[in-house]
Amino acid sequence: MDPSDRPKNQKAFLLILAGGITLLFLKMIQGYLLTLLAAAVFAGLSHPVYLRLLKVFRGRAAWAAGATVLLDLLLVILPLLAFLGVLAGQAVDVSQTLVPWVQEQARGGHAFEDLLARIPGGDRLAPYQDQILEKSGEVAARAAEFAADALAAGALGTARFLLLVFVMLYAMLAFLTSGRAILDRAYAVLPLASQNHRRMEESFISMARAVVKGTLVVGAVQGALVGLAFAVAGIQGPVFWGTAAAVCSVIPSVGTAIVWVPGAAYLLLSGHPGAAVGLTIWCVAVVGSVDNLLRPRLVGKDTRLPDLLILLGTLGGLSLFGPIGLVLGPIVAALLVTAWDLYGAQSLPRAEGPPGEAAGGGGTVSGA
Repeated sequence: MDPSDRPKNQKAFLLILAGGITLLFLKMIQGYLLTLLAAAVFAGLSHPVYLRLLKVFRGRAAWAAGATVLLDLLLVILPLLAFLGVLAGQAVDVSQTLVPWVQEQARGGHAFEDLLARIPGGDRLAPYQDQILEKSGEVAARAAEFAADALAAGALGTARFLLLVFVMLYAMLAFLTSGRAILDRAYAVLPLASQNHRRMEESFISMARAVVKGTLVVGAVQGALVGLAFAVAGIQGPVFWGTAAAVCSVIPSVGTAIVWVPGAAYLLLSGHPGAAVGLTIWCVAVVGSVDNLLRPRLVGKDTRLPDLLILLGTLGGLSLFGPIGLVLGPIVAALLVTAWDLYGAQSLPRAEGPPGEAAGGGGTVSGA
C-alpha cells in the first residue's frame, strides 16, 4: 500500500465505521425516535422561557432547564393529555350516536329525503340516496372501530406511555442545557461554511415559528370556536368536532367548513332549522375571519410557507408520526424549504452572478 494513500483509506474506514455504528444505534432507539423529535420540538418552543429563567437563576442552567420542563409539564403536557382523554371518550360517544342515526336513515328515514327535496339540485342526488347513506354508515362504523381500538391500545400501553413521557422530559432537559453544544458538534462534521450555520438556524427557526403560530395557533382558535358553537347548538361531542375542525383548518379555501357544514345539515335534518342557521352565521362570520385577523399578527415578519406545503406537511406528518405529526409535519416542510433555500443561496450566485458581484467587488443590485 502506498503510504500516501493511508490517510485517505483511514478517513474512508472511519466514515464507514461511524456510519455503520450510527445505523446500528438508530436501529436500537427506533422506538424512541418520535419521542426525541417531540422533545426537540418542545425544547425549541420553550427555549425563550428557558433563557428568561436562566437570568432568574443567575446562570444555573440545570435549575433553569428543570423549571422550564416543569412549567411545560404543568401548563402544556398534562392539560394536553387530559384533553386527549376527553377527545377519545367523545370520539367513541359520537361514533356510537352517529352509526344508529345513519342506519335509521338507511332503513327508510325521511329526514335525508326531505333535505334533498329542499336544497337546489337535490333531485339529482335522490337516485343515489341509498348509496350515500350506506357509505356514510361504513365511515361511521370505521370511526367507531378506530376510536375503540385507540382506547384499548392506550389502556394496554400505559406503562410504555409513562416511559416515553419520562424519556421526552429527560431529553428536553438535555436539549435545553446542551442544545448549543449538540449543534456545534453536528456543524463540525457538516460540509458547510461556518457563515452558513447561523443563517440556516435563523431561516429554519423563522419558518418553524411561522408554522407553529400561523397554523397551529390559528387552527386551535378556529377549532375552539367551532366546538363552542357545536356545544351551544346541542351537537354531541363538541371537543371531538372542534378538534376535527382544527385539523381541517390547514386545508386551503375549505378549512373548517368540512366540519361545520355537515353539522349544520345534521341540525336541519334533526328539525332544528334555527340552530342550523345560527351555526352557519357564526362559522361564516366569526370562524372564517379568524385566519385573516390573527395570522398576520401572529406571523409578522416570519417567512410563511405556501398553503399547499403546509397542507401536505400536516397530512403527511399525521400519517407518518401520528398526532404529533400536526407539529412535526409542517416543521419538516419548513426544514425542506430552508435546506433548498440555503443550497440556492450558496450555489446560484456563484454560477450565475457577475464576477464582480460574486467576489464582493462592490457591485450593486438593481432595485436595492
